[in-house]
Amino acid sequence: MDYSYILNTSVPQKEKLLAYGFTEADGNLVVKKEITDSQFYAEIKLSEKTLTADVFETATDEKYVLFNVASAQGAFVGQIRSEVQNVIEEIRDKCFISRDIKEKYVDFLHSYFNAPGDNPWAEEPYNSSTVYRCPNNKWFALIMQIKFKNLGFESDELVWAVNLKAEKVESITDKKSIFPAYHMNKKYWITVLLTAVTDFEKLCELTKKSFALVQK
Repeated sequence: MDYSYILNTSVPQKEKLLAYGFTEADGNLVVKKEITDSQFYAEIKLSEKTLTADVFETATDEKYVLFNVASAQGAFVGQIRSEVQNVIEEIRDKCFISRDIKEKYVDFLHSYFNAPGDNPWAEEPYNSSTVYRCPNNKWFALIMQIKFKNLGFESDELVWAVNLKAEKVESITDKKSIFPAYHMNKKYWITVLLTAVTDFEKLCELTKKSFALVQK
């Protein structure tokens, strides 16, 4: 199962991963963790761009294929997925730098653009979103919480992001911290994650560019 979305919010720390029990193999970092009272084990593999897990029977080392079949349901496979998710969360908590930069970014918007922000929506899930406007009252930044699956990942986990207007969108997007815009015209807008993996200086420059494009 693919947990690579975590690499879009958190930065791995190799020394901590090795201390946790990861070993290097074929250019990857790999660890095995027992689950379901040692009847099965999860093999977690981390590369530069991916974080994945597979489950195997302890007695036979045979892969438990239903773990990776999205349509497979039931109490047992659900228990296994839950235990693997707990392992993944433990690894993230102990071995990754995981923080968002939302508050720092909001401070930048206030100080640089003197833009207080407003929320034109009362209904969920948009009532936590904030719009920042140019003097002409048009949006140049929209901060919102979205699900990773809205960006093409297999996760319902929420992440803070900002939509910005941009030029040459295809050359800007890297599918790691910068994506074609969610919920807006992908030809002219981008979505940037407000997470630890995002280059803050680049984010500020993209925001200044968005302001200039919208203010025209």
